[in-house]
Parts: sequence; C-alpha cells; structure tokens
Amino acid sequence: MIGVHTPKFPAERSTVSVRYAAHRHRLEHPVVNDPEFEIWQTYGVRAWPTLVFIDPEGNVVGLHAGEAPFEALDKVCTEILSEHRVAGTVRETPLEILDHSDVGGQDLAFPGKVHATNDHLYIADSGHHRIVEVDHSGFEPRVFGSLEPGHRDGTCSQAKFAYPQGLVADGTALYVADTENHRIRRVNRVDGTVETIAGTGSRGYPAPGVHRALEAELASPWDLALFNQRLFIAMAGTHQIWVLDLVSGAIRPYAGSGVEGIRDGLLDEAHLAQPSGLVVADDQLLVVDSETSSIRSLPLNGQGEVTTVVGTGLFDFGDVDGRGDVVRLQHPLGIAVGEGRVFLVDTFNNKVKVIETSERRVWTFAGDVVAGHIDGAKEDARFHEPGGVGVAHGVLFIADTNNHSIRRVQLETGRVTTLEICDIGE
Repeated sequence: MIGVHTPKFPAERSTVSVRYAAHRHRLEHPVVNDPEFEIWQTYGVRAWPTLVFIDPEGNVVGLHAGEAPFEALDKVCTEILSEHRVAGTVRETPLEILDHSDVGGQDLAFPGKVHATNDHLYIADSGHHRIVEVDHSGFEPRVFGSLEPGHRDGTCSQAKFAYPQGLVADGTALYVADTENHRIRRVNRVDGTVETIAGTGSRGYPAPGVHRALEAELASPWDLALFNQRLFIAMAGTHQIWVLDLVSGAIRPYAGSGVEGIRDGLLDEAHLAQPSGLVVADDQLLVVDSETSSIRSLPLNGQGEVTTVVGTGLFDFGDVDGRGDVVRLQHPLGIAVGEGRVFLVDTFNNKVKVIETSERRVWTFAGDVVAGHIDGAKEDARFHEPGGVGVAHGVLFIADTNNHSIRRVQLETGRVTTLEICDIGE
C-alpha cells in the first residue's frame, strides 16, 4: 500500500505537516506528498479518496472513487496477489515499518481536544490513546486508559481507548468520543471506572430512525455537547449530528442528510461536512463544519432549520476576518464558550479566533498563520494545528496538537504560556 497525499487545503501542502499527520495516525505504509497534483492528474483522479489498483507489473487494473468496505478491498487485493504469485511476479520482501514509539513529547502526543471544568482540565491525549485529568495548573494528574490502543471497559488503568477526541463533563460523569473505536464512553470522575454507552465498534453509515445505543453503529464521533440530558455527537464520518438520550439510552440522527456539503434547511435535509466541534451557546448548538471551513447553527428543540453563521462552500477557505460571507477559515476543529465569548481554533491557520454569531463576525484573538511554538503576547504567539479549546476562570486552554502541548491564554492580559504537566507517568 502506498498513500498519495494530494492536498485540498494550502496548509496541507507542507511535507513537514504530512509527516506530522503520518505519525499522528501511526501509518505503517509509505506516503507520497503530491502538492502540485502531478500524481493525481497522471492517474485521472477526481475525488478524495480514490483507490488505484496497480499489479506487480505496473499495470493499472482498477480504480475506485470513494471509500470502500474492507471486505471488498481485501477480496480485490487477494485476487490480484493470487494471480501474480502463480506467475512468480510478486516480490515478497517486506517494507521497513515506521517506528512511532517516540511520537509526541514526554507527557502528551497529539492532544486533540480539551475540556475545562471549574476544578479540572480533561485532555484527550489522542496519540497516547488515553484521557488525562489535571488541575488548572497541571498538577494532580490522573490517567484513564493505557498507551496501547484498544477497547476495554474497567478501572482507569484497565480501560483502553483508540484515538479519543471530544470530551464533556456533567456531574460525576465525563463523556468521551472514542473516535477510532466508533464508540461513546463514560468515565466516572469519582472512582475512575470506564464504561461504553453507545456504539458496537463497527463503523456505521447514515442510518435513519431510533436505535438502542449499544446496538448502533457510529462513524468517527469527533466531539460532544450536553443539553438537558441529551448528548449531541459530531458524527464526522457520516457528516451528521446524532443525539443520545442519556435517560432512555436511545440514539438517532439529529441533523444532516449524510450528504457532504453546505446547505441550510430542515434538520434532516441540511448538508453538513465532517462536523468536528460542538458547543451549546444561546440556546443553539454551534457546529464546526471542518470540510466547508464553516460554522453552522442548529436549534436544540428538534424543530427548525440549520443555518450558516460563516462559510460558503466545500472549496472556499482562507484566512479572512470580517463579517458575513467575506469570512474565510481553514479547516477549523474546535469551539468553546466562556467569559461571554465564543472561541474557535482555526486549525490550519494556526490561530484562535472569536465569533460573534449574531453579527456573523469573526476576528483573530491569538496566533499567527505561521506554525510554531512561541509563548508571550497573544498577537506574537504561535501554535501548530490546534485542535481543541476550553475556557474556565478567565483562562483559555488550547490543545496545541502538533506541538504535543496544552497552551494557556490569560484572557485579561493576553499572555500565552505552555502548561507544565507534573508527574503524569504512564
């Protein structure tokens, strides 16, 4: 298998960024960076993703646009290999496997999301497949999960996650979007036990109707929001928002037709595109729609329509502050509400921005479009593809993904620092 990375967004053209992504997802196959679309054009590719089947003699023997179930892919590859093993044209020498054992820093590896409560900070230590709890100063750490990916309920040391992302707390519960397990987990914040409350572990597809939560197939849940005992789920894999009733245990699609795009309208008819961030603000559910670089607004009462706050299309992106349709973002991932403001991490622009939803206005709060790791005044600070944000007690906490760190911004002074996490262990 050879991956060819042909970038949609300008920020993805850098080979350094591609290398970060390969390590983040622990890829064990070679990846070619194709920033000028040369390989794309040579093979007549028209869509992401596209699979091209090339036999051992260099002949193109098949092409498939779009995702393919593993079983179908396995069948095709097995047939090609069987034929050429008989012909003696297959070279069986294995490729060298990339070593990801040193991914990340001493404490965190590609943290995806962060959630701040009055007393604690919860970090999705995504690259380490675990959840880290600390106080707001980085002390008193507690870890849920292990460094090895998997799925297992139990005590905090027994439990296993796989690339967890979104987090939200309510009372003694911490809810976790266990992304690569296609499940929702619940952590008891008192005794540390972990249980699965939704998902079978199999990747799902758009499925209308009401389902029992533990029998439903989810698809890459990426973020969570809570409102009146209902857990809203950004189902990035199906371009939808789902809702889980925490009382009855029923789960169902809430918004999005399953078609990738940006179209407003009734909840079940609107088009979303890889929703990756959620927050409740002013009796609305705000959705970060990453592939359209947009922010959408949904009613929480199950009636009404999806509307677009900012963003205009699948291929309309950039770094433009302003109001209304002039605003351009670049693949944002995280959103949070605090201190009377809505904060957004504009991931591929390496910035934190503020959104005034009623005015459809966006402006840069901290960071520079150039990636880096620089503390100091917020206008001089640099981040590297931040993925999550949280707010508590006048402090903005940022999951600075490619810097393997949590950054803090004092909202009163605008000073940016890096959180030191003490004695996190394994």
